Amino acid sequence: MNVAEAFVATAPLSHHSLLIFLLQLTVLLALALALGKLAVRIGLPSVVGELLAGVLLGPSLLGDIAPDFSGWLLPTAPDQMHLLDAVGQMGVILLVGLTGLEMDMRMVRRRGATAARISAAGLLLPVGLGIGAGLLLPGSLLGEDADRHVFALFLGVAMGVSAIPVAAKILLDMRLLHRNVGQLILASATVDDAVGWSLLSVVSAMATTGVRGGDIAWPVISLLSVVLVAFLLGRPLARIAIAAGGLAREETGSAAGPGPAAAGVSDRVDPAAGPSAAAPPAASTSAEHGTASASAAGPPAVPRIPIPAGSGGGASGIAVVVLFIFAAAAGTHALRLEAILGAFVAGILLGSAPNLDSRRLEPLRLVVMGVLAPIFFASAGLRIDLTALAEAKVALAAVVILSLAVIGKFAGAYLGARISRLGHWEALSLGAGLNARGVIEIVVAGTGLRLGVLSTAMYTVIVLVAIVTSIMTPPILRATMRRVEQTAQERLRELDLVGQPAGLR
Repeated sequence: MNVAEAFVATAPLSHHSLLIFLLQLTVLLALALALGKLAVRIGLPSVVGELLAGVLLGPSLLGDIAPDFSGWLLPTAPDQMHLLDAVGQMGVILLVGLTGLEMDMRMVRRRGATAARISAAGLLLPVGLGIGAGLLLPGSLLGEDADRHVFALFLGVAMGVSAIPVAAKILLDMRLLHRNVGQLILASATVDDAVGWSLLSVVSAMATTGVRGGDIAWPVISLLSVVLVAFLLGRPLARIAIAAGGLAREETGSAAGPGPAAAGVSDRVDPAAGPSAAAPPAASTSAEHGTASASAAGPPAVPRIPIPAGSGGGASGIAVVVLFIFAAAAGTHALRLEAILGAFVAGILLGSAPNLDSRRLEPLRLVVMGVLAPIFFASAGLRIDLTALAEAKVALAAVVILSLAVIGKFAGAYLGARISRLGHWEALSLGAGLNARGVIEIVVAGTGLRLGVLSTAMYTVIVLVAIVTSIMTPPILRATMRRVEQTAQERLRELDLVGQPAGLR
């Protein structure tokens, strides 16, 4: 049977299934946008409100007070759930791709030694604590038939990651982008992200293949292959894709600007680049998501220039970027690694290309951050069951995991900063900034639940840790940064920021 015959033989989506699917998208998106805006108004990342939308519609509230209506709107039939899951998976792949696109690898290289020490210590300690906790937690928190060692590794990865999207948004809101500590938080979080996605792919592969010696070797070899292919072929392919999509910067001077095409927050505030490089990004829709989504608008003195329709790099350019991200995601998934690793690598390759005019990708950012990401996070919230916390051992596990996650990240980052000869309060500030887990930990938790490694109760605990650490970061960071004296160079950068056009402040 060929593809055409299969389409004819397969029953089309029923009227009722399509109706339910469209209603699910409508209700989830409407509630996610409303609660996301409310979260931003009270000083929280909008992802908190979007997750809450799913929580309210899930078993924690609607499923408890109106089970019949909940069962009608959100039926548990696999065919129906797969429709919503497919939209969510597409959203998270593009979200992670855009996150990679915003990475500034040049800044990581410039601040590499210090960032590497801080990131290494800030990863090793919480990952170790997470693995230890995973080996000791009650078996009821594991997914059905999950291997205890894989569960422990998953928990370690979840506790070790930091979220550069949330960190960047917090630094932007608190006007700390011009501070040296802010630079190091972003650089270290970038390293955390890269290592975290790699670890997640390896552990996910172990969840499907097992933990025997040969089974462990395969994901490691696959990961090394991805790195090699990205290094040898990825960069030229990214440049070709950018040129083919009409996304290259025009060689006319002012509109292009130096640096990576998708430099994001960190590139324009790197101290090594001097005061003129200190302009912060525009607080766009994606920044409200707690995502490092500032579009690279070129040199600080040049405001964002609208790209008229038909000027190149429009729909075809966005399609090329999506194609590049999807192809990379499919490649890593074919190697039994997580698809999001391929998306992340593709984003880094595109963002590091010197010829990309990132402004032309703004429509894609708006669709992903304004539509697909809220649906993904609201769908993730549907899986949270707060009623599980009524069970004593689950509540105790939540307290233990949260405590270990916070202590591990703070102590690890503090140790790495002190080894790098930073002061006491600077080191505490780094610990506070890197403590925010946010989006990254939510994706890790969702992956663990999908693979059957985590139970619903454990998934709920990990997502709550992501939310709580993101909420607690701003007040702690504000308190510690008051003790860090501003340098003359930082004051010059701050003055330079004040002089920028309003759209770039």
